[in-house]
Amino acid sequence: MATLDIRDLHVDVVTETESKEILKGVDLTVSSGETHAIMGPNGSGKSTLAYSLAGHPKYQVTSGSVTLDGEDVLAMSVDERARAGLFLAMQYPVEVPGVSMSNFLRTAATAVRGEAPAIRTWVKEVKQAMKDLDITEEFADRSVNEGFSGGEKKRHEILQLELLKPKIAVLDETDSGLDVDALRVVSDGVNKYKADSDGGVLLITHYTRILRYIHPDKVHVFAGGKIVESGGPELAEELENNGYLRFTSGKPAAV
Repeated sequence: MATLDIRDLHVDVVTETESKEILKGVDLTVSSGETHAIMGPNGSGKSTLAYSLAGHPKYQVTSGSVTLDGEDVLAMSVDERARAGLFLAMQYPVEVPGVSMSNFLRTAATAVRGEAPAIRTWVKEVKQAMKDLDITEEFADRSVNEGFSGGEKKRHEILQLELLKPKIAVLDETDSGLDVDALRVVSDGVNKYKADSDGGVLLITHYTRILRYIHPDKVHVFAGGKIVESGGPELAEELENNGYLRFTSGKPAAV
């Protein structure tokens, strides 16, 4: 049973000219087998939370705590966080020219598992995972994300998720830029990961369409750098119907 516990997290974004507070006291707990959806308007701090959990140097934690199974995540380097069981699927996956997908995936699996997977078993594992995500085998020889379409990049992120099987997966707007078919494939991949590993999912999104395929246990509204309301799937339906006005203006949404 894995638990990610975030308590009163405050984070500044540091640029060349200034440091600005974005997260203003986030409290959240995600455990094995749970799916939590975070929804909110642009600029509310959702992606800042994702990158802060992953350890991006641009985001400076000024106070609060993050623990994974009682261990201090904030004291860990980026690679230590990954080995501890945290995974981030990025909104904008980066290209890595000169590094093939096959080498990248096996190196990552070796680092996370503590030993290199046996070649024969690994090849079967990768081929099956690629087949599940409608990724053709030729992609294994291509450089990581180089020349990939937006949908291909997102499928590659979920391929990593399936092969690495982290304790907690943070998915930062994985649905952005996907057509209906790709959205179904990616969602099926997330659901398979959760079923196979009993991992926890923190799903960051603007829209409810992905929640038709990945059913959340809890929905949290993010506004002004913190969670302002939590509820069940019915909260996502309210956001679909009325938007975020009630949470950003202090006034009731129009009916």
